[in-house]
Amino acid sequence: MPLKPKVTVIGAPMDLGAGRRGVDMGPSAIRYAMLQKRLESVGLDVLDAGNLEVPVVESLPGPAPGSKLKFETEILDVCKRLESVCYDSFEQGRLPVVLGGDHSLAIGSIRAAIRANPGAGLLYFDAHGDCNTEKTTPSGNIHGMSLAALLGLQFFSQAAIEPQRTALIGLRSVDQGEKKLLRDLGVTVYTMHEIDRYGMGPVVEEALRMVGPKAHLSFDLDCLDPDIAPGVGTPVKGGLSYREAFLALELIAEAGVVTSVDMVELNPILDQKNATGELAVSLIAAALGERIL
Repeated sequence: MPLKPKVTVIGAPMDLGAGRRGVDMGPSAIRYAMLQKRLESVGLDVLDAGNLEVPVVESLPGPAPGSKLKFETEILDVCKRLESVCYDSFEQGRLPVVLGGDHSLAIGSIRAAIRANPGAGLLYFDAHGDCNTEKTTPSGNIHGMSLAALLGLQFFSQAAIEPQRTALIGLRSVDQGEKKLLRDLGVTVYTMHEIDRYGMGPVVEEALRMVGPKAHLSFDLDCLDPDIAPGVGTPVKGGLSYREAFLALELIAEAGVVTSVDMVELNPILDQKNATGELAVSLIAAALGERIL
């Protein structure tokens, strides 16, 4: 399997883009669940680069006058620095694994992935569309705008990703404004309806054909059903089962397409004995080649 043998773990302890506090502790919870040891057991050379510095909410002012977006300047600054760190990892021949933190960090990690691998696709697992703009957002939370930014609809005039090589998997909570934007752009969306109807195997196989030989994997833990992943800030019932999630990541690993990984939206405050943190470690390991036999 054409996987990179060297991995760089990068913590992005940001909760500025989320509506609930706590996801800034996600990187620590994943590390506490023995991520490095688990990845080394898969045969990977693991370097932990520590955490990016992220300001805390209490130290910051509210939205700028005339804007309803929360912490826009600070989030984009963190994303710019994350893009730089991830790109440096690619330049060193290492595969970046970014630990979140809220999903707004994907603005930085995915831009780095596409810079390093022009034309690469995107496999984006999430319960939500993350395609709101300043005009459509009901909350002003930027973790619901990551895809809009990457598609050139918000913050940037030029798209970083190609809509036709972008696959959203596991959606079940999409705002009205997002629905129109996703349809107009031609992004392929596999909602829980498609997964229930056709099965996870066929859905992922089709997504892999679409994204091509290289793809960034961005995995929001709220795509999972809350029964197995209670430690997320925006849970939505009816999500992926334990085996559906692992089948998806095992198929993706077998295809050898993964250039980089985000594991985001773990909220230890809402978790139960770090069960979601431990699950996140197992999912990362599966995406990078761990097998039962």
